[in-house]
Amino acid sequence: MSEIIVLGAGMVGVGTALALQARGHAVTLIDRRAPGQETSFGNAGVIQAEAMEPYAMPRAPLTLLHYALGRSNDVKIRWRDLPQFARPVLSYFMASTPRYHAEVSKVYARMIAQVRQDHGALIDAAGADHLIQRTGLGEIYRTDRALTPAIQDAQRKAETYGLNLRVLHGSRLRAEDTAIQGDIAGALIWDDSWSCTDPGALVQSYADLFQQRGGAVQQGDANSLHQTGNGWQVQTDSGLMSAEHAVVALGPWSGVFVKRFGYKVPMVLKRGYHTHMTAPSAPIRPYLDAEHGYVLAPMRAGLRLTSGAELTGQNRPQRPDQLSHARHAVRGLIPDVTDGDGAIWHGHRPCLPEMLPRIGKANNHPGLWFNFGHGHQGFTLGPTTGHILADLLDKG
Repeated sequence: MSEIIVLGAGMVGVGTALALQARGHAVTLIDRRAPGQETSFGNAGVIQAEAMEPYAMPRAPLTLLHYALGRSNDVKIRWRDLPQFARPVLSYFMASTPRYHAEVSKVYARMIAQVRQDHGALIDAAGADHLIQRTGLGEIYRTDRALTPAIQDAQRKAETYGLNLRVLHGSRLRAEDTAIQGDIAGALIWDDSWSCTDPGALVQSYADLFQQRGGAVQQGDANSLHQTGNGWQVQTDSGLMSAEHAVVALGPWSGVFVKRFGYKVPMVLKRGYHTHMTAPSAPIRPYLDAEHGYVLAPMRAGLRLTSGAELTGQNRPQRPDQLSHARHAVRGLIPDVTDGDGAIWHGHRPCLPEMLPRIGKANNHPGLWFNFGHGHQGFTLGPTTGHILADLLDKG
């Protein structure tokens, strides 16, 4: 048994703490805030069992031109911040070749194939089933021009990875989900995916389970981490914590954090926004509105709209143009939807150019471990990569 500090109490950090605990280690989970209150709080709440291939950067010149000119709601670029992200974005572009993407997808798919089993075990143990919907994930297409190639690619993925896919054209979708009333060409329904009506609460329920099993949760400053003669120490509100090992699971803050130990990790931080709306009848599942670049997800707090990616500095002020477009677009799907309280949240998706999370030991610091860079899928992959990290740590 080893004493281990896990820095970061999002889905990845909590999943890692639980996996290490299950192997008999004494684990302390440390964050500046309560579990699930940072990046994990604000996502669309989907456990994406269909996401067998990571997001590659588009390489088609016309698509890139649309991004550059701000004509796509999927991606917005703040050009004044370009020096902050130009190098990792270029690395991302260079890595997004079809050949490399096909190879990395083999590794990625093996992780995604485990997510329902790994989440399911924790959901059952934590008594969190009331937060979970098993009604799939939908991709809505407004036009046949967009729907037809999407069906072809989806069928390829379904056949390759053994996924359950249904194609519902407009009238059939409206019959199945009466909240959707807009004029659309159709939707892809990925029935294997689950969704969560309160992502922050699910992370907290996992953290509660961790504590019930004997784990410790402390508030503290990750930046106080320092190496000692026989391990690592970090300052918490309860005093100085010492351990043989320390795991960095700080999501979008990880790149800057590990730089102080001499590790350069190029990270593309894709900012995302959310806000809430209300409607008399909520959809039965989350939907990606593929041609308008947002996800609409039924939550306990209302209908959550989550935006596409904004490339900007991590500390720059909000500019939620993508949400404004999404609010207008969603009224074409649910005519009687209304704005909520107007509150806007934002966070950052920690994406690495190689499209795989960084999991494993730090090369030059014994006892320091990495588990970050999950891109769009930290909420999905947290428990699974926690098991991978725990296996690696046990093997030394």
